[in-house]
Amino acid sequence: MKSLASWPAAARRQLIGVFTDIDDTLTTEGAAGPDALDALAALKRAGLHVIPITGRPVGWSEPFARSWPVDAIVAENGAVALLHRPGARDDLLKLYQQEEPLRRANFARMQQVARRVVQEVPGTNLSQDSAGRETDIAIDHSEFTTLAPAAIARVVELMRSEGMNATVSSIHINGWYGEHHKLAGARWIVRELFGRELDAEIGRWAYVGDSTNDELMFEHFPHSIGVANIRRYEAELTHPPKYITPSERGAGFAEVAQAILSARAGA
Repeated sequence: MKSLASWPAAARRQLIGVFTDIDDTLTTEGAAGPDALDALAALKRAGLHVIPITGRPVGWSEPFARSWPVDAIVAENGAVALLHRPGARDDLLKLYQQEEPLRRANFARMQQVARRVVQEVPGTNLSQDSAGRETDIAIDHSEFTTLAPAAIARVVELMRSEGMNATVSSIHINGWYGEHHKLAGARWIVRELFGRELDAEIGRWAYVGDSTNDELMFEHFPHSIGVANIRRYEAELTHPPKYITPSERGAGFAEVAQAILSARAGA
């Protein structure tokens, strides 16, 4: 990983948008502080698209989709998107990648897997935000419960043995049925919002993250940045981000925004 300062100004000036993880990327100690929120607002004022994409549930994401200066929030690792209904600032539109009958069937299957995980892996608990989840399940490993690496690996193994996709964020182990993931969600929301193909312009977008569940994004985005706490997972990443910030979490995200905006100001 190269220092953020080595990110070429010419590349930063060409950006049209930023995708970002939320937990431990925008947030610090569980909340998005003034540094991160001011950075989001500054990017939007400069005319960039800003889209958080998270493993958090859609229900948890709704108040942030209403109040944050963003184009949309893509939740549940790419499965659901929240955006403002045209002409109605307080009315959110919810979009899904899966049709309702499939979501309903998958939801029932996932609850069975969740019960098996809790029964078979000692110390496991569903995430406290589980009530807001519609398309995945989440096991807490670092938010309110601490799981040992072996237990985390066992949960992932069990989910995959049930035919689920499974990924580990900085706080949760997420499992779901379907072809969606963060990269698929990013491609989907660019088509939905702008009628364009992300892959055709991916060199004009940046991605900011902090964990192993961001690895697919790090691999595909030429301008991928890890906030400094990505060091926690460095040994586990086959595809680390290209750049790393000096600071952790929300302060690190603010450094990314400042790097982008300073390059544009110097154009």
